[in-house]
Amino acid sequence: MGTDTKSYRSLAKSGITSVLRHDLPASLVVFLVAVPLSLGIAVASGAPLAAGLIAAVVGGLVAGSLGGSAVQVSGPAAGLSLVVAEVVTTYGWRATCMITLMAGALQLLLGLFRVARAALAVSPAVVHGMLAGVGVVIALSQLHVVLGGSPQRSAIGNLIELPQQIIHNHSHAVFVGLLTIAVLVGWTRLPQRLRIVPAPLAALFVASATAGALGWDVTRVDLSQSLSEWATPIWPGGDWHGIIGAVLLVALLAGVESLLSSVATDKLHDGKRSDLDRELTAQGVANMVTGALGGLPIAGVIVRSTTNVRAGARSRWSTVMHGLWILVFAVCLGWTITLIPMEALAALLVFIGVQMVNLGHLRNLRGHGEIPIYVATMAGVVLVGLAEGVLFGFGLAMLSALRRLTWITVRAKPEPDGRWHVLIGGSLTFLGVPRLTSELRAVPAGAAVELDLNIDFMDNAAFEAIHTWRHDHERGGGTVDIDEIHDEWYAMAASGARMFPAKTPPRAPERWWLPWAHRRRGRPAPASSLVPAQHPPPEGGPAVHSPAEGSPAVPDLLAGAREFHRRTAPLVRPFLLAMARKQDPSHLFITCADSRVVPNLITASGPGDLFTVRNIGNLVPRLGAAPPDDSVAAAIEYATGALNIQTITVCGHSGCGAMATLLSGYEKATELPALSRWLHHGNHSLARFIATESDGFDDGPLDRLCRVNVIQQLENLRTYPQVDRLVRAGRLQLVGLYFDIGTAQVHVLEQPPLTASPL
Repeated sequence: MGTDTKSYRSLAKSGITSVLRHDLPASLVVFLVAVPLSLGIAVASGAPLAAGLIAAVVGGLVAGSLGGSAVQVSGPAAGLSLVVAEVVTTYGWRATCMITLMAGALQLLLGLFRVARAALAVSPAVVHGMLAGVGVVIALSQLHVVLGGSPQRSAIGNLIELPQQIIHNHSHAVFVGLLTIAVLVGWTRLPQRLRIVPAPLAALFVASATAGALGWDVTRVDLSQSLSEWATPIWPGGDWHGIIGAVLLVALLAGVESLLSSVATDKLHDGKRSDLDRELTAQGVANMVTGALGGLPIAGVIVRSTTNVRAGARSRWSTVMHGLWILVFAVCLGWTITLIPMEALAALLVFIGVQMVNLGHLRNLRGHGEIPIYVATMAGVVLVGLAEGVLFGFGLAMLSALRRLTWITVRAKPEPDGRWHVLIGGSLTFLGVPRLTSELRAVPAGAAVELDLNIDFMDNAAFEAIHTWRHDHERGGGTVDIDEIHDEWYAMAASGARMFPAKTPPRAPERWWLPWAHRRRGRPAPASSLVPAQHPPPEGGPAVHSPAEGSPAVPDLLAGAREFHRRTAPLVRPFLLAMARKQDPSHLFITCADSRVVPNLITASGPGDLFTVRNIGNLVPRLGAAPPDDSVAAAIEYATGALNIQTITVCGHSGCGAMATLLSGYEKATELPALSRWLHHGNHSLARFIATESDGFDDGPLDRLCRVNVIQQLENLRTYPQVDRLVRAGRLQLVGLYFDIGTAQVHVLEQPPLTASPL
C-alpha cells in the first residue's frame, strides 16, 4: 500500500496554520500574564526574583512539552509560596533548590508508578481551603509592604500590627501600592477592546510609569543582585526528618495542585482529555530541572491555564512558546524589571491573595455540606501553618466521609389502611443501631408492618437489632414483611450464610437513559449481534432477530431490545398486562422530534401516562391552516374526544433546528422542500418573536424564538373548537414547557408575559 504524501503535507500544513492562528496569539497573552505573576510569587516566597522567571521558563518549555494536558500552563504557583518561604527560612535558598529537585524526583517516581489518580481522592474542600488560607496569609503580609512597612512573622502578627501600619505610614510607597490595586480592580470594568493587555501587566506599567514621572521615593526591583545569588544547589543541613518532610510537602502539594488544575482545565475545552500520569511525570522532570537551575518549585496553575484556553490555545505549543517568550524577555529585556517598584509587586500579591479566597467554591461546597472542611483548613493554614492546616482539613474530611458512610435513613409511618410502612436506607453498621432501634420502637405492638431495606451493607450488630425487633414484634401479634430492594443482606444473614468477603455486590445494571454509545464504552458488542440468528425469548417475550452482517446501526437497537427483555420487561409486565386492552393517559404531550428530547425521561413518566405527538419544531398547525395537516389535528381530536385527557402540554427545547431555520429565512432548508412547507406553520411564531422584546430570561435570539414558539403553539391549540370549549369549561389545561438541553432543566412557560421558572 502506497503512502499518501499529499495528505500528510495537507495535515502538516493545517497543523502549522492552527499553531500560527490560535496558539501563537494565546502564548503571547499567557506570557504577559506570567511575567508579573512569577516575579510577585518569587517575592512572596522569599526567593531571588530570577527564580520566578526560571521556573516560568522551565514550566513552559519542559512541563509544557512533556505534560499530559495540551493546554495547561505550569510555573511558579502562589499556593506553594508559604511552603517555599518556610523552607528558605529554615534551610537557605540553595538548599531549597535541592529540596525542589528531590521533590521532582519523587513526583517522577510516582508518575512512573501510575498513581496520579490517587491525588484526586483529596477533597476539593481541603484544596480550596488551603489555597484560600494561603491567599489570606499572602495578602496580610504583603499589605504591610504596600503600606510602607515590613511584614511580621505570622498572619496573626500581621493582623495585629495592621492598624499601626495604616495610621503611621503615608509615604510614596503607599501611593504606588494603592494605584496598582486600583488599576487591577478597575481593569475588568473597561471595554473589552481595551483589555487586550492583561490587568497585572497594565497595573505594573501604570505604577512604574507614574512613580518614575512624579519622582516618587520607592524601592526598585534589583534583578542584578538576584542573578548574582545564583549558585548550584547544595544538600540541606539539619534533621533528616525535617528534610524528608519538606520534600514530601513540596512534591505532594505541587502534584495535587497540578492534577486538580488539569482536571479543571479539561472542563474548559473540548479537546483531548489529560493523561494525569504523564502530567505528574512531566511535573517531576520540570521540578528536577528548575531545582538544578535555581528556580522555584513548579505546578500547574489554573489562572494561567484558564487564560491560555480563553485566549484560544489549541495545543501544547502555546505553553511551550510562552516559556520561550519569557526566556527571550529575561535575556534581552530583563533591565525593564528594574523599573518596577517593589511596592507595586506587593500590591499585585495582595490582589492575588484576595482572589484566592474564591466565594464561588463556597457555593459549590454548600450543597454537599463541606463548608466546615473548607473553613477549618483555611483557619488552620492562617493560624498554625500550611502543613498543619492541610492535615487538619484532611482529617475533618475523613471524619465527615465516615459519618456519611454510616448515616442511615429510618422512616416509619402509618398507612391509611392501618398498616405501617418502614423504610431503612444506607449502610447499616453498629454506629446506626441506636437510631435504628429508637425508630423501630415507635411502631405500635400488633401492627402489620411492611419493612423496606434499601441498604448496601449490614453488619452483625445491625442484623441482630432488626432480627430481634422482628421476633419481638411478631410475638406481640404483629406481622413483618421484609422487602430487600438491592440485595438480600438480611435473608442471607438469617440463613447463616457468610456475608463477607464471600458475598460480592451484583454488577450494576445498565442505565437505560444513557445513549447507546455511552453504554457500550468499554464493552465489546456481542458477536451474536453481528450474524443472523434467532435468540430464545425470555419467558412470555418475543424472539429477537439479529441483523445480517453489514448493518452497523442495527446491533445497538437489538441489544437495547435484549436489555429490555432481560431487565425491564419482568418489572413492567404486570401493569402493562393490566392496561393491555385500553389506554387511559391523562396528558397529550406535543414535543419536537429532536433525538435529545425524551418525554418519559424529562417528565419521569411511565407507560400509559402520555399520549405523545412528535414533529419537527413541536408545531400545532392552526385549524384550517395551509398547507393542510391532519396528523396533529387527528391526535388532538382523539385525545380530547375519545381519551378525555386533562392536560395538553407543548414542550419546546433549546437549540431547536426548526427555529434556527425560521430565523435564517428558510436558507437552511433550501434542499428540503417538504420541510420548508411544514415550517410555514411556524410563521406565526416568527411574527410573535419580532413583535416582542427579550425579557432577560433567554440566551439570545434563537433561545427566545424557541420559547416564543411554545407560547404560540398553545394559542394555536385554542383555534380548535373542542379544545377552546374544554379550556373555558375548566376541564382542560394548556401547559407550556421548555427543556434546556445543556443544563438538563425543564422550565414552565407562562403566557403572557413570557417568563420561565425552573421546576
